[in-house]
Amino acid sequence: MSSVPPLRTTFIGIGAIGLPMAEQLLAAGFDVTGVDPFAAQRAKATDRGLPAEQTPVSAAAADVVVCMVATPEQLRAAALGEAGVLRRMREGSVLVVMSTVGPRAVHEVADAAPPTVAVLDVPVTGGVARAVTGELTLFASGDPATIDHVRPVLEALGTIVDCGPEIGQGQSYKAVNQLLCSVHIVAAAEALAFADELGLDPQKVLPAVAGGAGSSWMLSDRGPRMLQGLDAEVTSTIGIFVKDSTLVKDIADEIGFDAPLVTAAQAKYLAAKEAGWERKDDSQVIQTYRRQFPPRPGASGAPG
Repeated sequence: MSSVPPLRTTFIGIGAIGLPMAEQLLAAGFDVTGVDPFAAQRAKATDRGLPAEQTPVSAAAADVVVCMVATPEQLRAAALGEAGVLRRMREGSVLVVMSTVGPRAVHEVADAAPPTVAVLDVPVTGGVARAVTGELTLFASGDPATIDHVRPVLEALGTIVDCGPEIGQGQSYKAVNQLLCSVHIVAAAEALAFADELGLDPQKVLPAVAGGAGSSWMLSDRGPRMLQGLDAEVTSTIGIFVKDSTLVKDIADEIGFDAPLVTAAQAKYLAAKEAGWERKDDSQVIQTYRRQFPPRPGASGAPG
């Protein structure tokens, strides 16, 4: 009995989360080529055994092209126009948009695709920690037969959530998720800064509350890095949550939905960006509280 060869995959965007995702596909036996404009990321990929290129030349022969860029503008640049990947892709191939870009941007790409190329809307959540272990959650929307065709690729990355056949539904699910993430990170930052202002040791408060009813995954995951200060390892940047909270707020505004909590969270991420911390870890939104309420001498996590 002959086996079906693994799908050839081009992976556009091998940054902090994209690289471990591409590595998961490589480990699962897929023929994967990473694409990234930055030489340092390409070098990191090749050092780990993942072939990498500056532009998606490999997409011309790929069965699946995964797009894991950061913003709607980057998605449009990667997919559309004379240099866009849609013009390179062969008949019968599939473009899987895994970026968090909102329904409008993914609709633009799907509408621009030639009839010979299928587009799926599959944003992911779980962060770098779950990308490394292949335990992401994938909000998949699009033609069910096409999803089944690329299911081996998707399942190598995590658990698929069926969001329906309509392109854009995956992005809508992700918007709900990002509302929660945006708010929960800021809530965790506020709580730990509040503990500090109460004269408590946040290093002791964090484990004490992380297992209680007021806990969240973001508190447990981001909390330790919040207490490390501005030099904390970067796994997701302030800039990403400026983008995501703004995206959620824009979607809410479009449908006339009042979203005061994400609006408040967005203001915190924007304040952190304005302070020059856009490329710092998103946990460092806590520093916006420290600027408002200067820490006592020796308080943990104070800006240097």
